[in-house]
Amino acid sequence: MKTMPRTVTVGLDGSRESRAAAEWAAREAKLRDLPLKLVHVWEPVPEPMAQASLLSAETQQHRSERSEMGVPPAEGWGRIPQEAAEAVRLRHLDVEVVTEQLSGHPGDVLVKAAEDAELLVLGSRGLGGLGGFMVGSVGLSVVAHAERPVVLVRSQEQAADEHETDPTGVPSAGTPFRPVVLGLDVQHPDETLLTFAFDAARRRETSLRVVHAWYPPPYYAYGTPVNPALNEALALSAEAELAKVLSPWRTRFPDVEVVEVTRYGSPAFHLVKASREACLAVVGRRARRLPVGAHIGHTTHSVLHHATAPVAVVPHD
Repeated sequence: MKTMPRTVTVGLDGSRESRAAAEWAAREAKLRDLPLKLVHVWEPVPEPMAQASLLSAETQQHRSERSEMGVPPAEGWGRIPQEAAEAVRLRHLDVEVVTEQLSGHPGDVLVKAAEDAELLVLGSRGLGGLGGFMVGSVGLSVVAHAERPVVLVRSQEQAADEHETDPTGVPSAGTPFRPVVLGLDVQHPDETLLTFAFDAARRRETSLRVVHAWYPPPYYAYGTPVNPALNEALALSAEAELAKVLSPWRTRFPDVEVVEVTRYGSPAFHLVKASREACLAVVGRRARRLPVGAHIGHTTHSVLHHATAPVAVVPHD
């Protein structure tokens, strides 16, 4: 029996955020030589809420148009994936594009859709400038529960933003990709996370910048006077640990230039800072089953909200 290939799947709702996600996903599908699937989730909304200002102008427009056409809501909303697919096909002629329309709660449906995907891509509203993302409840729920990598893309994201500047100082899709940034805990290095990051850098023919942040052990940090020699020794130890973890991966991916970065302080702070010069930020999420529900983790949560590059969250054991 012939098995269907995995897809790069994007959650689509007709908003500017999801259109930016579809464009990013189309470029990723080309890099991976995979089909692109546009998934639109229809969630019935009571009419009083549908007419409220809580819904976006684009959403209200689609609802008004289908009402004027005299068609059921789900049928009218079928225009969203169709129009998006047509637009993507025009700009990405060598990418196979398919659409799927499902019904139910978007978070639950998208988590299910991710099971057959190589990765799932979602849009996230940008706060402007270096403000980062505004990640809604659906996006956070999908990130927390999906068993496949999930990528969050800003609404303002353009293809040129992923590339180095040209001689005039302007980002251009014709220049090399910016580095891929990976946040790594050397005490718990996971193969799934490392493979995703190295593969992303290899496909883009760019470098991988691995960021490891460290703090002194508690028995050094509390009540201990500042000791430059001790701090230097701890920094050298962190560098040695990172180099040891990455050594076999350098051999496995000889074409990927690896830049090792160790910094004192908050991992989230240093990853967000590094994301400003990156084409993609990669972070992990422990796929733990907890009585109180899924958990994203402080560092990943902070990077999701404040990074300025697209963020890939990779679940791992």
